[in-house]
Amino acid sequence: MQLNKTQASDGYLWVRQGLWLFKKNPLAFLMLVFLYVFIAQFAILIPVFGVFAVLLLTPALTVGFMTACQMVIRGDRVLPSVYLVGLKGADPLIRKNLLILGTIYAFAILLLSLIASAFIDFQQLLPLLTEQKPPTIREVQELYTGLGIGLLLYIPVAMVMWFAPVLVAWEKMSVAQALFSSWIACWTNKAAFIFYLLIWAAFIIAVPFFMEALLDSLGARAVIPFIIPPYSMAALTVMYCSFFATWKACFNKA
Repeated sequence: MQLNKTQASDGYLWVRQGLWLFKKNPLAFLMLVFLYVFIAQFAILIPVFGVFAVLLLTPALTVGFMTACQMVIRGDRVLPSVYLVGLKGADPLIRKNLLILGTIYAFAILLLSLIASAFIDFQQLLPLLTEQKPPTIREVQELYTGLGIGLLLYIPVAMVMWFAPVLVAWEKMSVAQALFSSWIACWTNKAAFIFYLLIWAAFIIAVPFFMEALLDSLGARAVIPFIIPPYSMAALTVMYCSFFATWKACFNKA
């Protein structure tokens, strides 16, 4: 396994490759992402255990989605059961390591939540997210401050977990080696990742805000639920497809 060094402009290329992959079988990818979102939302309804279960299984589900990307490229049929490939059909050691990764990820998110609660007043932010009245400038500033702090805290976790599931499942690395290799890959190619993430921030956050503001100003607020949610789901699916592009760009067989 060889680690590649990319250029900053490759971040844009990864987005284009994700779109190319999505267009090869959009129904299969939309089905997989919808299924994941549905399961995650259902699991959240189960106090404590539901959220932990989703986080625990995230590495295995990541392997399943990346496997689906390979299958689409080969022209194979993709079924929802592909999500179980990391647990059902894998070597027992790989299955164990994926669950260890999930446990580490779950406890990392728990720790980040505890740290973030010291800086963010969630009781004040919750009404802002649930009520329909227009937020004040101060409330918007507090929301973005909270999101910024949460993002900064999550970046190190994202770096060690970005490639770790695939390195465990496909390259049969140990958990420690996979976490370290993922960190090195992200750090080595940080310029490309920054550009890549900025593009997706624009598509997933900025564009929906702009579309909602535009439709609201035109008096077409009633059509917002028919435009923005489908767009957001499609953009999220393309972003997931682009994860495979980051893998192919950063790692190659020696």
